[in-house]
Order: sequence, then structure tokens, then C-alpha cells
Amino acid sequence: MAKGTNLNDFIATRADQGLTNVLLSLAECTKMISRLVSQAGISDILGATGTVNFQGETVQKLDELSNRMLMDYLRAGGACAGYLSEENEGVVTLQEGGQYVVAVDPLDGSSNIDVAAPIGTIFSVHRRLSASGQVSEADFLQPGRDAVAAGYVVYGSSTVLMLSVGEGVYGFTFHAADNSYYLTYNGVKIPAAGKIYSVNQGNSAKFDEGLKRYLEWCIQSDKDTGRPYSLRYIGSMVGDLHRTLLKGGIFIYPANKGEAKGKLRLLYECVPMSYLVEQAGGRATDGKVRILDIIPAEIHERSAIYIGSAENVKRCEEFLHGGAV
Repeated sequence: MAKGTNLNDFIATRADQGLTNVLLSLAECTKMISRLVSQAGISDILGATGTVNFQGETVQKLDELSNRMLMDYLRAGGACAGYLSEENEGVVTLQEGGQYVVAVDPLDGSSNIDVAAPIGTIFSVHRRLSASGQVSEADFLQPGRDAVAAGYVVYGSSTVLMLSVGEGVYGFTFHAADNSYYLTYNGVKIPAAGKIYSVNQGNSAKFDEGLKRYLEWCIQSDKDTGRPYSLRYIGSMVGDLHRTLLKGGIFIYPANKGEAKGKLRLLYECVPMSYLVEQAGGRATDGKVRILDIIPAEIHERSAIYIGSAENVKRCEEFLHGGAV
């Protein structure tokens, strides 16, 4: 059976040698992570390590392993100067002569590992700002609009890599038999509107009034707008955004009352997903500002996010700003 274009050939025609090395290093590592995830129950890598990271979160065994593996693969690729991860307190220099810096969530939704729900790896790539030598935080504090590539891998019923190098969004499915990714989603376009909303509605008591009104609007019956909408929430951003990208709708993770900026990390969760969704024709905002226009002030900065189909996000913004009925 013909499998089509493989990832290596696809990237080689769209990126310089350095970026090609970075992206293929990431892809190679995710193949190994995919195998580990699929065998987690029989390989003694389920559950927590018994420690918490510097952000106060419980570290899962696969979190730690995936983070180490990604650093190893990117270091071996030779083109990645610096590495920023949810699991590391500071930035890490991998190759002093490298041209690119990579921000990664090694295993998004890792609390779902024990129940075999979709989890994933999220990443964005920027050109480094410094000329050479040790990288610094300044190399990473760039707006998302300046990224040269972004993507995620979802480990679910199949392993799928969604990628953009600034020329649209393409998806590749991992074929384990020959250890390759093949093009299976060509020029992805998110539907202009969708009938699914994703939010942790159990936190609704903490939401501001505009968001509460929007969610009430989503569940009202109205034949003209196809409501009520369906609530779907997995609890891993990569799982929920993968569905949103392909089927349309909106994913919401707000700043709750008493929170200045929300919970999700700007550089390695919100920016990569916003880059992909915008490349597919969608919209992403923190409720006030386009995500890709935010100038980060710190490497582990957090952000609210409203992301998905353009019409859904615009309607939500109207409620957030006191309009819409």
C-alpha cells in the first residue's frame, strides 16, 4: 500500500539544513516517546516519581524521561542552541553554535497517562537572537509571531504529528512498521465555525461574568446557530486542540478570578498551538490580545487562552467584553 510523502522529504524542501535537523530530531524523539507511551503499563513507567517540579506540580515518570530524551536528541542534531521546557527551571544550552532555540512541553496532559487518554508533545522553534555561545533567557523571550516552526504530537489511537513551518498546517501519521511519519493531513483548514466547546466547566464558579454568559449561550437551544453546542473536555491541551483543529469549535482556558494571567504556559503551550491554529485559518487570543503578539516577560509566563474557529472565538470575545446577548 502506498504511504505517500514521508516527513523527511517534506521538511527538506521547506526548511534550511539547521531547521531541518531540529525538526527531524524532535520527530525522531517523539517516535520513541510514542513507543514508551504505548507500553507504559508494562514498563514500570506509569505513575509519579514522588517529586514535584519547580512549578509545584507532581512529576510523572514519563514527564521526566521524555524531557531527558528530547534534550539528548536535540543536542545530537547539532542545530539546537537552547532548550526551554516545562520540566526545567532555566534554559539549557545544548549546542553553543546552534542557530535555533526550542521551547517544549515534553508530555502535555501527563496526568492522563494512567487512564490511557490522549497526551502529547508540544513545541515551537525560534531563531536564536544571540550570535553564539551560551544561550540566555533573552533568546527565548520572543513573540510567537516570530516563530519559524511549531507543532505537536498527539499520542492517541494513532500517533500524529501536526506541523507548520509558516506555510500552512500539515499532519503526519506514524507508521511503526517502518519507523516513519507519512503525510496524512494535507493543508489543514480549521472550520470557520464549530459546534464543540472545550473548557473545564467544573471551575465555572471562578469564571468572570462575561465567560459565564458565553457558556450559558453555548448550551441554549437555537436552530439558526446550531445550538446547543457539545461540551468535550479531555484534560490535555493537545488532545482537545487536535479535535478542535480538525472539527472546529473553541478551546478555553481562562484566567480565573484571582489569577492575573491564567494557568497555561505562554511559550511552550499557548504560542505553538496559536501558531498552528492561525496557520490553519483560526484565531487565538488571551481575551484581549492576540497570543502571537504578546511580548513574553519571563520564560515560564502563563496566559489565558481562547483558541479555535474564528467565528467561535470572535463570539466569545464579544461576551468577554460585555457585548453579545
